Amino acid sequence: MKFPRSPLGILGILSLLFNNALFAAAVEIDITSADSVREAAAQVAYGMMVYYTGNNTGDVPGNLPAPYYWWEAGAFFMSMVEYWYYTGDETYLNETKQAILHQVGEDNDFMPANQTKSEGNDDQLFWAFAAMTAAELKFSDPDESHASWVGQAQAVFNEQAARWDSSTCGGGLRWQIFTFNGGYDYKNTISNGGFFQLSARLARYTANQTYADWAEKTWQWAEGTVLFNAETWTINDGTSTMSNCSNADHKQWTYNYGTFILGAAMMYNYTEDAKWKVRVGDLLNTTWSTFYPAHMGPNIMIEITCEPYGTCDQDQLSFKAYLTRWLVLTAQMVPDFYEDIYTRIRASGQGAAGQCSGSGKSAGNTCGVEWNSTTWDGSMGIGQQMSALQAVGAVMVDLADLDAPFTLKTGGTSKSDPNAGSSSSSSDGSYDTSKPITTGDKAGASILTITVVGLTLFGAYWMIGGDF
Repeated sequence: MKFPRSPLGILGILSLLFNNALFAAAVEIDITSADSVREAAAQVAYGMMVYYTGNNTGDVPGNLPAPYYWWEAGAFFMSMVEYWYYTGDETYLNETKQAILHQVGEDNDFMPANQTKSEGNDDQLFWAFAAMTAAELKFSDPDESHASWVGQAQAVFNEQAARWDSSTCGGGLRWQIFTFNGGYDYKNTISNGGFFQLSARLARYTANQTYADWAEKTWQWAEGTVLFNAETWTINDGTSTMSNCSNADHKQWTYNYGTFILGAAMMYNYTEDAKWKVRVGDLLNTTWSTFYPAHMGPNIMIEITCEPYGTCDQDQLSFKAYLTRWLVLTAQMVPDFYEDIYTRIRASGQGAAGQCSGSGKSAGNTCGVEWNSTTWDGSMGIGQQMSALQAVGAVMVDLADLDAPFTLKTGGTSKSDPNAGSSSSSSDGSYDTSKPITTGDKAGASILTITVVGLTLFGAYWMIGGDF
């Protein structure tokens, strides 16, 4: 077949075709219409699920392809449980359930054999959040060969409570579990804030005071360290045990704030103690001023430490997903903050949908990171897609009559098992499955979650048609 001659020449034609494909029409959304939001969320969810290869023959259910780490797979399927909740779409229900149950491991504690020695507290927590979310939303329960969703989360709690390290800095969780992993000397906010949040959610779901006591203990410890400035309500990223936690990494990340905001909201909902509501409000005020700068787009979330500079790594590109979801839960737990939160959820959802106009992994459904722009920024990946999915899907709570997260008292079907967790991790790297976890046991902390392959190279590879 011969192509007609054109004054543009063949390269000009190809350039036009490429640019038209690159900046396809954005995912359309009317944030006042439930049907429109469901359709937009479905498009973004499809654009995210095309990255998943764990359902392919010979691959491992629940795993994501390189360069994504195991913890982000937990966040991925947590988001798919939430997508089901927001929209009622059961398209990915079986894949999501299979993925979580495959990665829960033989001891139902999210320490599968292929991850254990490189796994950290924050990694384990993100999978526990997936299970806790499934329990709270009454996602399809596991069969009898697996622990219940809440039992899986309780197993993680029991193991992490046993790792509480009072030998340095007066307490807290280390980042790494094993001494031989880099980061063992770091006590980071996502591990400790995550443990606080998990404790608070378990307290609310089960009404077991032990979890509330641990949530209180963790808050008090964090508030007394350089991780947390209770005067400015600023949350830092982490601190080193080598300096006895006297110096902090002051980087500001959305998900660190989200862990404490939701944990405090859950504690208020459970205890009705006004101090927790005050804490939620103060943290929200700092969150608004830090991550929603008016000069960069009114009421639109920005990952302020890296997004304006184009320096977000593979992990950081996903952080907005978690703060978004945890703000939604906060609005449900503390209705007095609902409109304050949803003013920002609506704007971010609108902005995120407008950014989903790329033709990367999924033509027309590929989302970038800059929600304050309606032109695709050219970036793509699971983090961007997951963040956009959360921002768009979250609008459904504003439009549909969705049940608030359940508890055992309000109809939750996931059965509690306070003794869950049959294994303990020792600091020398051995893994003893013969004795139960007790709070007197000690271990260490978490996994390095730094990116090995740069986002730019990863994105460029797909741009030229590569696949994994």
